[in-house]
Amino acid sequence: QRSLLYYCHRNGVPFRSPRRRPRPSLPSPRCASLLPSAIRTDVFVPLRLRPRRSHPPLAMETCPKVKNILLLDSEGKRVAVKYYSDDWPTLSAKLAFEKSVFAKTQKANAGTEAEIVMFDGQIVVYKFIQDLHFFVTGGEEDNELILASVLQGFSDAVDLLLRNIVDKRTALENLDLILLCLDEIVDGGIVLETEGSVIAEKVSSAHGMDGATSLAEQTLVQALTTAREHLAKSLLM
Repeated sequence: QRSLLYYCHRNGVPFRSPRRRPRPSLPSPRCASLLPSAIRTDVFVPLRLRPRRSHPPLAMETCPKVKNILLLDSEGKRVAVKYYSDDWPTLSAKLAFEKSVFAKTQKANAGTEAEIVMFDGQIVVYKFIQDLHFFVTGGEEDNELILASVLQGFSDAVDLLLRNIVDKRTALENLDLILLCLDEIVDGGIVLETEGSVIAEKVSSAHGMDGATSLAEQTLVQALTTAREHLAKSLLM
């Protein structure tokens, strides 16, 4: 640059200093306020993380539930009952519900097939076998098919455990088996098992019925014995 200045001075050429590119300047505070916070240089804005939503466990959402399972006699009196909901907090409330649901369904022509009725904001699935009335209650948002499968599993298990003699007298004599049956079907309102043969097998194993002989084998032997007795009676007549 000095040599260029000397040359221009001797030859009478006006000297012009070369222009430099201006450095980028920071925006003024007034202009910076108009910029998005992500590119502003005078303000530091911390990144806010989106709070995580707390969800209940998936198993608790998807597991089917029931509110109670009732086994009443032909007069509406208790044989075996289990409640899994706080909708009926006192004994009097439970007895009132049992009396009402019995009165609601006793005029129906229910048989061995399950029937469904809406009662007091609840779904009640029920069926009658001899002088025993089976009930399973769920909320109005519950699936009727699941409630019906619970009812069917309960009645099938009772039929197997009572050796096809399903009546009030036999049920009271084997009340411990029926209560164990309820524990195998539902725990805290959550449905565990709906297959009658599996439920009866677990109850018989827990109760120690007839040693190592399975319940299915016992039922088959009993059926053969009954058939043999009927055949002998028919031959003697």
